[in-house]
Amino acid sequence: MNHTKLITLLALCSFLVILSCANKQENNAGAKETPPATFPVTQLQAKTITGYQEYPTNLEGIINSEVRAKTSGYIQKVFVDEGQKVKKGQVLFQLETQSLSQDAGAAKARVNVAQVEVNKLIPLVEKNIISAVQLETAKANLAQAKANYSSVSASIGYATIKSPIDGNIGAINFREGALVSTNDAISLTSVSNITQVYAFFSLTETQYLDFLQNSEGTNVSEKLANFPAVNLILANGTMFTEKGKIQTSTGQINKNTGTVSLRAVFNNPTQLLTNGNSGTIQIPIIYKDAIVIPQAATYEQQGNIMLYKLGKNNTVLNTIVKVKTAINHLYVITSGLDLNDKIIVSGVGKLKDGMTISPQETSFEEAMKPITTLFKN
Repeated sequence: MNHTKLITLLALCSFLVILSCANKQENNAGAKETPPATFPVTQLQAKTITGYQEYPTNLEGIINSEVRAKTSGYIQKVFVDEGQKVKKGQVLFQLETQSLSQDAGAAKARVNVAQVEVNKLIPLVEKNIISAVQLETAKANLAQAKANYSSVSASIGYATIKSPIDGNIGAINFREGALVSTNDAISLTSVSNITQVYAFFSLTETQYLDFLQNSEGTNVSEKLANFPAVNLILANGTMFTEKGKIQTSTGQINKNTGTVSLRAVFNNPTQLLTNGNSGTIQIPIIYKDAIVIPQAATYEQQGNIMLYKLGKNNTVLNTIVKVKTAINHLYVITSGLDLNDKIIVSGVGKLKDGMTISPQETSFEEAMKPITTLFKN
């Protein structure tokens, strides 16, 4: 009986060993038959792409004219209000002229007295009764009296203060009853022509050199004339509807700031912009026939931007690339890739150097599209 049980037990053990070996062989066979993971790849192509560099800017009207008193006096009347549109020659302020009129009357009387004296001496000189020197002295006194009268009359004219240009009134710093003079530190007001506005901004020396080297032309004037239109982002983040044009550059490095100043001009038909506005200038930078890759195809490691190229036998190769700039969701590459390379477009977090994959060909245009965000916070 014991002998029979022993035989049965041995037979059962043998069966279990055979079954285990069979399972291992099936698992190994299954592992060998598992295909490599599929990843999208694309063939690189040259692409012309436009990026933008941004610089803070301050805006001013193309003409800003201060209005100042040319004579002393109390303001009798203010005819305009702040922000009002005015024409050249339009009356803005009227100064009190009563004392000036009295001065003019006295000056006119002195002219008459001097004229009478000259008229009296002329026949006496002709008859050699008096010296001609006396007549010349009288004539000099007459000329001086006329000059004084002209000066007082001009002051009366200066009491009516007019706009020097077409434009819009700025802040009015003096009102009725205020005493003003030619020596006042601040102006009565200012008039600005804001049909166009200037945008002033600065570039560093390096940025300025890049700006010139990427522009067409043989000299600075030609490069500025050929440079594309620029954008203006307003303080509230919206894009101004009109395009601007860079007009001038100082062409000299400011020793204190290390920058070069430039000026762009924008049409301002709706007069949305005015003196003192701030904003951001967007300068287009065109990269012709550049190697461009999606940022989703890269990852960062120890400060390096890296990606995976497709190598021989569908193995992936870890590669460091140098980035010139980032434009939206794309990188412009300067080294590490050439147009003969294929890159893995996405899923790089699942890859390892030397790993074999099953490449899924994706068109270059499709690979360059931004990834749609399905969920937003």
